[in-house]
Amino acid sequence: MSNWLDEIKWDSDGLIPAIAQDYKTNRVLMVAWLNRESLELTVKEQRAIYWSRSRQKLWRKGEESGHIQQLHEVRLDCDADVIILRVEQIGDIACHTGRHSCFYRVLNDGQWQVVEPVIKNPHDIYQGL
Repeated sequence: MSNWLDEIKWDSDGLIPAIAQDYKTNRVLMVAWLNRESLELTVKEQRAIYWSRSRQKLWRKGEESGHIQQLHEVRLDCDADVIILRVEQIGDIACHTGRHSCFYRVLNDGQWQVVEPVIKNPHDIYQGL
């Protein structure tokens, strides 16, 4: 029996994009990256654990902000090169800007318009960092 992780088409850096989606509303919250270890830990711990490309380390979503993503389901697309993590967003904030979703801007008449409010000031979320 093959390991389920072996069925994934990892990119040349050993990564796969992951879409975090609210399991109740289906709203896209954010996009991040997973490596083999982070995906394995995500499933084991039942919370989103990503690979931070900028910091080159595992990133447990919410480790600094408290805004944890509780895992409900993992889906793999037909080409085996994109993952959807269906999650419950604890604290209702997924974005480091203090918004519910990282996708808070809409293109309208050639201009990006902010269409989602800040729920909590990021300075208040990340005090002392």
